[in-house]
Amino acid sequence: MTDPVQELPDKEVLARHTQGDEQAFGELVRRHRERMWAVAIRVLGDPEEASDALQDAFLSAFRGAHRFRGEAMVSTWLHRIVINACHDRMRRKMVRPAVPTDDVNLDLLAQQSHKGTVPDPTGKSDAAMDVHAALDRLPAEQRLALVLVDMLGYRVEEAAQILEVAAGTVKSRCARGRSRLLPYLSHLRNPEPPQDVTSPRGGGKRS
Repeated sequence: MTDPVQELPDKEVLARHTQGDEQAFGELVRRHRERMWAVAIRVLGDPEEASDALQDAFLSAFRGAHRFRGEAMVSTWLHRIVINACHDRMRRKMVRPAVPTDDVNLDLLAQQSHKGTVPDPTGKSDAAMDVHAALDRLPAEQRLALVLVDMLGYRVEEAAQILEVAAGTVKSRCARGRSRLLPYLSHLRNPEPPQDVTSPRGGGKRS
């Protein structure tokens, strides 16, 4: 038999949690954990740190559910909490950001130097390491905006709600972040062709 809480919308599930339903918060975790993990791992880059940030975020949401006012979607509220948890860890631990794995703008640069492949999210490929190092130069605010908009595909308005800033601020942060990244990633746009190691040094046979 299906548990009725599984059929309820997010806001009602959260309300059930605040009313003492012991199953309700677990249902929210089940629904949103994967997406929140995607945010954490792309912001922090380190699986252990991302896991800790996600745990911090869910604990904060569990304890602070009574403060949810329903003005935003529950998913937006949860993503705001995980972003804050990641930001706290970035400040405390100076954790480097993750290499994007599905970023339309940044990832394209890495893919152009490795046709037919996807950059290694652990940062082991040369191109991914270049992107990783470039992202590390960004201020946290620009990095977070790019993670949400470019890497995770949120609309600017959605990212603005999560970051609790104006949509124009998100656009500005993304634009400045991309501008700062380009000088460090321009070499990935036109990678040098691989050398033919089978050809005799000095060219082909002379006639």
